Amino acid sequence: MNLDYQQLIKKYPWVVQENQNCIVSPDSDGLLCGLFMSNYLGWKIVGFYDGKVLVVKNDIEPKSCVYLDMEIFRKEVKSVGHHMVLYNKKHLPKNWVELKNCISANNLRDFDMKNNFPVKYPLGTIHLLLGIVGQMQKVNLPIDSLCPLLYTDGTFKNLFNYPDNCLDWFDFLGAKITKTSLNDLFYNEHYTIYRLMIALNSLFFELKKINDGKKGGDKIKISDKNGELINFNNKCLSQNTQDKAKSFLALLEQKTGWKYFDASWHWGQFDIFRFQKGIIKPSQGRYNDLMSKNPLSLAITSRNTLEYTLDKENIFLK
Repeated sequence: MNLDYQQLIKKYPWVVQENQNCIVSPDSDGLLCGLFMSNYLGWKIVGFYDGKVLVVKNDIEPKSCVYLDMEIFRKEVKSVGHHMVLYNKKHLPKNWVELKNCISANNLRDFDMKNNFPVKYPLGTIHLLLGIVGQMQKVNLPIDSLCPLLYTDGTFKNLFNYPDNCLDWFDFLGAKITKTSLNDLFYNEHYTIYRLMIALNSLFFELKKINDGKKGGDKIKISDKNGELINFNNKCLSQNTQDKAKSFLALLEQKTGWKYFDASWHWGQFDIFRFQKGIIKPSQGRYNDLMSKNPLSLAITSRNTLEYTLDKENIFLK
């Protein structure tokens, strides 16, 4: 069964509305989402959230923004993500309504960890947005855009490690339909395996150049492993961090043709919010206990790992 995009847009009309404020994850998928939505719908990127720290442009209510590349467990907050968030569909949490404004790839197919983990969504949030926005307007994907779009979130690894699952999701997303952005991306005959390897190798080289020869040129680090704020000066991202982020966005612009508009991206001053992040091994009991605490966000990333964030200060209720 294919995804009914028109029904999805009818249920979540905000996902294709213009000129909205959004918060993105500070990694390649989130930054691609921001660049894409700012180009095609005029969205403004007003902050970043990494599960430990949220930074939002001064005087903007966190709950008024759309969150991209994450699932926010608050019914009044809009979000789009691709993570597994449900443990067992036969035992829905009593507060599951908190996701009523969330477009989550796995939830679109009623997928949970207990029954569907091997066939969970294998792509990035950007690919879901390409499919949705592509219903409303033509999305152009030049040949050079294919490499970063296959790179993000390890998509190219999943294509080769789990081809059966990827093909099944392509069907669900309607990627077989010609003259669509997802068809241009995944059914493109330009890249042989060799050409893809060369293109990815070149991209890896460019990313290392951005980050002084080290990995991480595709991310903005806003917190350390202990949840402490890093790379900030006086509530602004440090100049070095800004420069690296803008270099990565310039690389994406060069590859995709999606323009970086400086006026669409906010780098400071920010309001800064800190949260409590934790990790548990998934089980029905532990999941029930977690959901009773009303987490702000969560993601089941492996059979042994459920990452979650608690909003102890009730920032989203203020």
